[in-house]
Amino acid sequence: MNIALIGYGKMGHAIEQVAQARGHNIVLRISSTNIGEMTSENLQKADVAIEFTGPESAKHNVLAALSAGISVVSGSTGWNSGLPDAAQRAKDHNVAFLHASNFSVGVNIFFEVNKALASLMSRHIEYDVIIEETHHTQKKDAPSGTAITIAEQILENLGSKTKWALNDINESDALPILAYRVENVPGTHKVSYSSPVDSIEILHTAHNRDGFALGAVLAAEFLAGKQGVYTMKDVLFTA
Repeated sequence: MNIALIGYGKMGHAIEQVAQARGHNIVLRISSTNIGEMTSENLQKADVAIEFTGPESAKHNVLAALSAGISVVSGSTGWNSGLPDAAQRAKDHNVAFLHASNFSVGVNIFFEVNKALASLMSRHIEYDVIIEETHHTQKKDAPSGTAITIAEQILENLGSKTKWALNDINESDALPILAYRVENVPGTHKVSYSSPVDSIEILHTAHNRDGFALGAVLAAEFLAGKQGVYTMKDVLFTA
């Protein structure tokens, strides 16, 4: 499979290594220094584009690739308002689009555990819940897209909270997300339920970027030849 990398920083390099190890070709590498090379002609050399840039450029990059008739895997977070436009663009051009806040296989298993735990805890109002996330200091958005996904899953299943709030533990109806930025931390997410008598915690700790890179390549492999809008649940948990 031929892959275009849109975003060639640390994550792009990790994806390149995984993709090549799995027998794929990188036919285009786009960074901030050669953005002018992201033309339709160059994009069309690829079967799938994998986009990891940032919230300020993700929508433009994704729409450009989809408009070129190339399916896109996007891992940029912080641009959720643009996702419906990307989904529509994919449908208009008969290609596929997959966006995920986190591509790690382990994190996506964590998501399923998080939903199940929130549903179980919905009957036990004596427990209060909090989310904590820690990432490297270069991460631009806070809270992380993964933490927002975790929060949305809890809100859908718990019932006692109506919204999430960043670094605010004082609103009784708000689910707090505490965001920390520390050097050289790929990503840690913890959900804690605490009562006067005990606590329950679930935790995911990434040791490096390799898990995220593998998940992104698995998603690209899944999209090959498909049309429509997909999620990592489709990639990992469907037959």
